Amino acid sequence: MRFGFMEDFRNPVQWRRPFPEFYSAILDQIVRAEELGYDNVWLTEHHFTEDGYNPAMMATASAIATRTSRIRIGTFILLLPFIHPVRAAEDTTCADIFSNGRIDLGIGQGYSADEFAAFRINRSERGARMREGIKLMTRLFTEENVTFDGKFTQVSNMTLSPKPVQQPYPPIWIGARGPKAIVRAAEMGYHLMATLGPDPAPLYLETLKANGHNPDDFKVAQLRMVYCAETEDQAWEECQHHLYHLFDFYAGILAEANDAEGDDVPLPITRAEDIRHSPLAEELMIGTPEQVARKMEKFKAKYTCTDFIMDCQFPGLDPKKGTKSLELFAKHVMPAFR
Repeated sequence: MRFGFMEDFRNPVQWRRPFPEFYSAILDQIVRAEELGYDNVWLTEHHFTEDGYNPAMMATASAIATRTSRIRIGTFILLLPFIHPVRAAEDTTCADIFSNGRIDLGIGQGYSADEFAAFRINRSERGARMREGIKLMTRLFTEENVTFDGKFTQVSNMTLSPKPVQQPYPPIWIGARGPKAIVRAAEMGYHLMATLGPDPAPLYLETLKANGHNPDDFKVAQLRMVYCAETEDQAWEECQHHLYHLFDFYAGILAEANDAEGDDVPLPITRAEDIRHSPLAEELMIGTPEQVARKMEKFKAKYTCTDFIMDCQFPGLDPKKGTKSLELFAKHVMPAFR
C-alpha cells in the first residue's frame, strides 16, 4: 500500500491567516511529509468558496514541484467540465515538466450545483463534458496534429508543445462515487479514486476484467480522514471544530447536488462536539497512533486499496498540528502497512 495525504489549502474566515503565510506553511508541511517517506500529495479543487478552497490545482502542483524532488503530486480531482481541455492538457504538461514526471492526473465531473450555475454550464452535461475532454486531452498528449469536432469543444490542426515528461501521458485516475461512474472508469481503462462509502473495488475490478483489462495493472485510491495525537482526547480537541467545518461544507454542496436530483441528506450532527459520538465517527481514524493502527487493520480487511489517502490538514487547523499528525502516523502506523 502506498500512502499519500490531501491538501486543499482551505483558510476559513474563522481561523484565517494571510494567504501568502498560510500557503507557505502548507508547502513547508509537504516538504516535511516528503522527508517522512510519504509517496503522494493529492490536491483537491472547488470554486468560489468562503474558505478559499484551492481553485487552481496545476498552478499549486507546479509550486510543490519546485520545493520537492521525490514525492508524486496528484489531483483529487480536476473538475474538467470547468476548464477547456486544451488548457487542462497544457497546464498538466507544464506541471509534469516542473516535477520531472511526478504528476498523477485525477479527473472528475463535479457535482456542486452552485459551481455549475456560476459557470453557466448545464449540470446534466457534466459527465459527457468530462469524457469528451479526456478524449481530446489524450489525443493532444499522443498525437502530433489534432483536429477534433466534439459536442462541446472543437479544435483544428493543433499540436501540444511541449509534451509531458511521462509517456504517453501522466497516469489518469477517475473520481467516482456511484456505480455508473465506477463502471465508466473501468470501461475507460483508468485508475479509480474513491471516498467514504461502500467499497467500489469489486465492481471496478469485475468491470476491468469484462473489458479485457488486467486488474493487476490498475490502482484503487481510498480517501479517509485521519488525525493522530498523543492522546485520544487531544486528537479530538484539536480537530473536531475543523472537522465540523469540513462536514458542514460538504453537507451543503451535496444537499445542493442532491436537490437537483430530487433528494436531500441533512448533516446528522449540529455541534462539533457531537462528531466523536456520532455514526460519522465510525469512518474516521481519530486518536492515538495505536488506535489509528487498529482502525487501519479493519480498513485493510474490508476494502481493496493500493493507495491510501489521508485527509488530516482540516480547514483552519494550525499547519504545525497537521504536520505533527503526519509525523506520528509515519513513525508509528505507516511502516506496518507498506
